[in-house]
Amino acid sequence: MYLLIGLVIVAASVGVGYTMSHGEWAILFQPAEFIIILGCGLGAFFGSQTKYTFGLIVKSLKHLFSDPGSSKNHYLETLALLYALFSKMHREGVISIEGDVEKPESSPIFSKFPNVAKDTTLVNFIGDTLRVYLTTGDPADIDSLMDVDMKTMHEEGMLPAHAVSHMAESLPGMGIVACVLGVVLTMGKINEPPEVLGHHIGAALVGTFFGILTCYGLFGPMGSKLENFAAEEHFYYHAVKEAVSAAIRGSTPLIAVEYGRRAIPYPFRPNFTEMEEKLKSG
Repeated sequence: MYLLIGLVIVAASVGVGYTMSHGEWAILFQPAEFIIILGCGLGAFFGSQTKYTFGLIVKSLKHLFSDPGSSKNHYLETLALLYALFSKMHREGVISIEGDVEKPESSPIFSKFPNVAKDTTLVNFIGDTLRVYLTTGDPADIDSLMDVDMKTMHEEGMLPAHAVSHMAESLPGMGIVACVLGVVLTMGKINEPPEVLGHHIGAALVGTFFGILTCYGLFGPMGSKLENFAAEEHFYYHAVKEAVSAAIRGSTPLIAVEYGRRAIPYPFRPNFTEMEEKLKSG
């Protein structure tokens, strides 16, 4: 939604400003320039990808017009799920949650929080971590394991953002290519009257304009949106990691989820009373 609003503002600003200056719209319509710029940009973009990175980019396209779903309620539900797991560990011993982490789809705890349980990546992140602790009984390396997992997920999420941003950065150069070709064609008409030469030079300059506009007004914001999406997801996993780490270190369930609450970004962070009420209500 925000991306669409931003693109509309960019297009409206350019259009209104150009119209206020009594610009001639017909001169901006240069299909040959557009083909050169977008074709070269997309060709270079595809040429720089691997099968793996291209697959990530395709999967990430849905993120352009959506948000990660961060909200106070979503964080509260996540903390409540973790609290339920930690409470069971605290009351019945660590081995009691083996069935929950081995088969979360049939776990009464996970099924109680469907909005969180449907996120299979998160469920696996929690389950794999607790499974290692169940197997070894050693909390020493759990923090490091979660850090490795989070770093991998974050770097993977950044790959599409970097790819789109790199393509955006190439477009002003492609615009110059189109402009130079337009000037070359114009030089072949050097004997034409000034008004004809002016028209052709203006058409050539549209290439530079279009390359810069698509870089900073279209694909650049797309790359930034994907980067922000990955960063917001990283905040979410960081909060989960802090809570799980505290529980494995031996903190009480309430203190463990308090660690998680303190790691939540301020716009989404519930206060302690709100969290306590959610934990009591389940």
